[in-house]
Amino acid sequence: MKQFLQFLLKALALLLFVMVLLDVLYTAVYLQSHSRTKIDYLYNSKDKNYDVVFLGSSRVNNHLVPKIFNNNGYKTFNFGMTRSRLEESALMLQLMVERNYKIKNLILQVDLNINTNDHSEAIRSLFMPYLHQSETIRNYYKNIPGYNELRYIPFYRYMHYDTKIGFREMYFSLVHKRTNNLENDGFHPLTKDERPMVAADLSKYYPKKNIGYEQIKTICKKNNINLIAITTPMCMSTINREYFNHIRSIYPEIHNFENAVTDDNYFATCGHMNEKGAIAFTRVIFNAFFKPKSNP
Repeated sequence: MKQFLQFLLKALALLLFVMVLLDVLYTAVYLQSHSRTKIDYLYNSKDKNYDVVFLGSSRVNNHLVPKIFNNNGYKTFNFGMTRSRLEESALMLQLMVERNYKIKNLILQVDLNINTNDHSEAIRSLFMPYLHQSETIRNYYKNIPGYNELRYIPFYRYMHYDTKIGFREMYFSLVHKRTNNLENDGFHPLTKDERPMVAADLSKYYPKKNIGYEQIKTICKKNNINLIAITTPMCMSTINREYFNHIRSIYPEIHNFENAVTDDNYFATCGHMNEKGAIAFTRVIFNAFFKPKSNP
């Protein structure tokens, strides 16, 4: 029995050692990665200067074209991420400020994402490699379920979020295999149109006061960032388009642009515009709030 207990203790000690070692190795890889996701690009950068930054979900990632702003003299980047909620956008903005980003204007998508105060597990996972290094990330997530396990059990966060930050992603980060996430200054165009187009249904959506949006407003005010909150287009066959009017009853400062593009030829799906629609929409946004600094 004594020998068995000694064997068990040695096995546990070896397991703990391996988990600590793997945690250190994986984290070291992610701390030098800057070409896989917008999160690693952001976390491992500093002292960026932008006239305009875009933040939001796929409805920013696929809808706003930095090139149009850049061609008119405004240094711009699209930090929108598919599946991102306002909770993740708020943390991204905190990290930008912490890394001494100088941002003059923030264009923020606020439409379907204030239907809930929930988070995106897929995007949350991308912050986890930096949990031990970043006090900002620790403070942001200290009250989430399972936080103690994520922080204090070596390698647990990499196992828990294996599909996003596990071995495959770590290896691609190690060999600097690039993705298209950072191409086109962060804009990802949709090139295939769904036909027939299925109408989006917002009948169960209702806007609510949103914690992430409130945090973003506070950060912008504190750091002299001009916040431009906008809604973005959906196809005209969307069920319960009245949802967009309810948004302004809660947040009257939000600019309504859900009708800025209406032709179905500009939509890949009912909820997302194709590249032609994104270009048309970006021009509308630019002309609404900016003037050219130089001739395109």
